[in-house]
Amino acid sequence: MGPYRIEAVLFDFDGTLTDPGALDFAAIREAVGCPPGELILEYLESLDDPVEKAHKYSLLDAFEAIAAADSAPAREAEAVVAGLRGLGIPVGIVSRNSRSAIDRALENFPRLSPLDFDVIVPREAPVRPKPAPDSVLFAAAELGVDPGRVLFVGDNELDVEAGSAAGTSTVLVRPEQSAPLEVTAGPGLAGRDVPAVPHFVVDHLGEVPQIVRMGRPLPLGKFPNDLLAQYLDGAVDPDPALLVEPAVGEDVAAVDVRGEEVVVLKTDPITFATDALGEYVVLVNANDIATSGATPRWLLATALFPAGSTPSEVVHVLRDLASACRRHGVSLCGGHTEITDAVTRPLVVGTMAGTVRRAALLDKRGMRAGDRVLLTKGVAVEGTAIIAREMGERLTEMGMSQNEVDACRDLLDRIGILREAEVARAHAGVSAMHDVTEGGLATALRELGTAGGRIIDVEIDAIPILAQTSRVCDLLGLDPLGLIGSGSLLICCADAHHADLMAELHLAGIEVACIGGVRETGVGVRASRGGVATDWPFFEVDEIARLFQQGIADSSTSTSR
Repeated sequence: MGPYRIEAVLFDFDGTLTDPGALDFAAIREAVGCPPGELILEYLESLDDPVEKAHKYSLLDAFEAIAAADSAPAREAEAVVAGLRGLGIPVGIVSRNSRSAIDRALENFPRLSPLDFDVIVPREAPVRPKPAPDSVLFAAAELGVDPGRVLFVGDNELDVEAGSAAGTSTVLVRPEQSAPLEVTAGPGLAGRDVPAVPHFVVDHLGEVPQIVRMGRPLPLGKFPNDLLAQYLDGAVDPDPALLVEPAVGEDVAAVDVRGEEVVVLKTDPITFATDALGEYVVLVNANDIATSGATPRWLLATALFPAGSTPSEVVHVLRDLASACRRHGVSLCGGHTEITDAVTRPLVVGTMAGTVRRAALLDKRGMRAGDRVLLTKGVAVEGTAIIAREMGERLTEMGMSQNEVDACRDLLDRIGILREAEVARAHAGVSAMHDVTEGGLATALRELGTAGGRIIDVEIDAIPILAQTSRVCDLLGLDPLGLIGSGSLLICCADAHHADLMAELHLAGIEVACIGGVRETGVGVRASRGGVATDWPFFEVDEIARLFQQGIADSSTSTSR
């Protein structure tokens, strides 16, 4: 499960807080005449004859009374409930049992009574019972807690169906002994096409507190060592060059660079909220390493989380980070994780190191007059994806189809330039590379020319703009040339070799266009459109920052590179 928060815990009663098997459902069904495949309570409620209904309910009550008298607390049930209450977490019961049966069963609990539960929702409650979500929603409302921040713990599919339909996090406790269930859940029990799947499956109640812990706010300070150790276990792939690996108590990383001529270093923060924070940390830093002609090798990451963050939220980012490193062949060699009131949203600072032979190191000062300037993919790939992810509903209201919005969101998978950089650095004639980030292509070309000490000519009509980007920018009044654009790589290549390089990139499945050239010594960008000189735009802030500052979207998504 991804990140979550827990503010209350609800338990099923029979078979969850009590040992399973006390109720003989087969005998009950036979006694009340419940047809095969039907739920007992729903069958009884469907009866039209009030006398027959009352009689059959009395039979059910009698079976429950006998079972309640014979019931016993499930292993660790009392300790778990007491522990949650000790942490100030509201707890409750949501059951298909009668209130009298619940109260009678609790008499067999040495350490618990009905007073230890903040809410009890039995079948007499004025709502539909499980697997409908009503009883769970009713309990959450009584506790004053958003259902999305409730953990519902049960021992069968009816509980999972009810909790899932209510929007809670769900835990399925696998019974320690085989016990007959009232019915095996299947499609349609809670109006679903397929059965609900629990978020967590545990062998006993003693595992629930750890699940709750992962959803509770952390105190300020370093991320707890025991949780960090769990994350680090298996998070780092073996790397023979990594002499000191990340571990609890290790304050440094050590790498063996024998045989390497040049170590290239890079650091960059990621300060915007995103569902792919780890991917951004790795790629934003690796992209810059790759533009030097080096291979990204090792990453150190400092992750700061705001006060109130939960372990699940922290671990979600850390796991995403480890996964992204693995995906892009980078070793996560260390870092620091802390909860602090110095930040109001997650902040991850990555420091990347790469290696390259000295002769293959690309320095932008090596650009030469006459070089062609190539651009991969299209401008504003990243900006298009972010806007679609943060403002999808607004875009559909403005006329975009859901398929169009989804296509824009999927561009997030294209923000890396590692593959095209790999092709380019192995090609003769490449003199410099630069990735497009904040400020878009307009800023990137200026940066490229400034670093190389050369004037850059650009033909605006040759600049590739994806259809998705054009659509989004037209709707929102944005200039794609000033929109954040990780995923696009600028390559300077000798005129005699640029056509071959473009062909190699196309063979690798990478779109590329020649948009201009490197000219004489100097600073600046000379733009033309259709052969006629025109101004090259300048943006004081990235177009996406301007958009979010207007209040059209949540300002927490603004970026910093």
